Amino acid sequence: MTTINQNLSADSTTNSANAAAEVNSKPLKKLRLKSLDALRGFDMFWILGGEALFAALLILTGWAGFKWFDAQMHHSAWHGFTSYDLIFPLFIFLSGVALGLSPKRLDKLPLPQRMPLYQHAIKRLFLLLLFGVIYNHGWGTGAPLAVGEIRYASVLGRIAFAWFFCALLVWHTSLRTQIITAIAILIGYALLQAFPFITLDDSGAFSATGSINAAIDTMLLPGITYQGAAVDPEGILSTIPAVVNGLFGVFVGHFIVKPHAKGEWFKVAILSVTGVALVAIGWLVSPLIPVNKTLWTSSFTLVTSGWSILLLALFYTVIDVLKVQKWAFFFTVIGCNSIVIYIASSIVNWKYTAESVFGGVIRSFPENAQSLMSVIALLLVQWLVLYWMYKRGVFVKV
Repeated sequence: MTTINQNLSADSTTNSANAAAEVNSKPLKKLRLKSLDALRGFDMFWILGGEALFAALLILTGWAGFKWFDAQMHHSAWHGFTSYDLIFPLFIFLSGVALGLSPKRLDKLPLPQRMPLYQHAIKRLFLLLLFGVIYNHGWGTGAPLAVGEIRYASVLGRIAFAWFFCALLVWHTSLRTQIITAIAILIGYALLQAFPFITLDDSGAFSATGSINAAIDTMLLPGITYQGAAVDPEGILSTIPAVVNGLFGVFVGHFIVKPHAKGEWFKVAILSVTGVALVAIGWLVSPLIPVNKTLWTSSFTLVTSGWSILLLALFYTVIDVLKVQKWAFFFTVIGCNSIVIYIASSIVNWKYTAESVFGGVIRSFPENAQSLMSVIALLLVQWLVLYWMYKRGVFVKV
């Protein structure tokens, strides 16, 4: 892990673009979206502890409406969709946007000139896989010495594979081929799940043990699965459609980076319509292909991609079109070092740190306000660390 001036997704794209630009002996002008870092930070905010805000507000105010908001801060039990289910696919989508903002074809270049980018991509893939294992066995437990007791599947691992294959497609294929690939994956994966050729039992094609995902994970996934379940939420087959979330990001990046005669508001309109259409299509096919995060069904991919586009359209409108940017600084600080704070959340006991620093202040508040102050203290401690890094130009990449 080294230090430069950009975060995980944007860093990898910037390095790739810079290397390709050097190959062609002329600078590559890259559009910088402030909304991209802000939205990435907004996405990470909920993982860092923001998800507990609504439960704390319910205790403080007693307003029943906060029960609904708090319910949105938990993953769906099986079929269905909550706001918290969007966090992971949104991050993958944003890594695709960064790729799409500076697409570069490499397949026409001699192999020696492509090698630095290939080496970087492979290095990044394996580093994220390693960090994913470390994250899985954090909080002082440590990865066991027995290789069969390690959980290899991880959030960072899925991000790594999705970005890796998106990058290969961007570097070696046309936009048309990328679109066809995305459609083929969505249809092929849906058919594979709906008509599984192998299952553990007959409980149903979209059940926890009857899905083809469970069968493949049980047979082929090394180590242990999440909570010992038959199907791992970051398992083998479900990583394939996650690539499509990244590709939708690539398509959006392609679209945003190109000037349009009708202006920026036209781009916003197209993005909004596209987002709504994808969400609608996802729910329309859900009676046949249920929206399910653990199985990462094709309908889930469509719904999450649609919401990701809508969120980016909103942030892009406010930050990059209207230039209302000061409010976003809080999230930008998080977004510029998202990979660091994510890994740290499994290594550092931030709750203990927040209690050590602000415990007296928290206890000075009325009892029904202490939960809210604890959440604010937790978020503040993490943000101040990230702000310290931001002000000193310390941005960690893989």
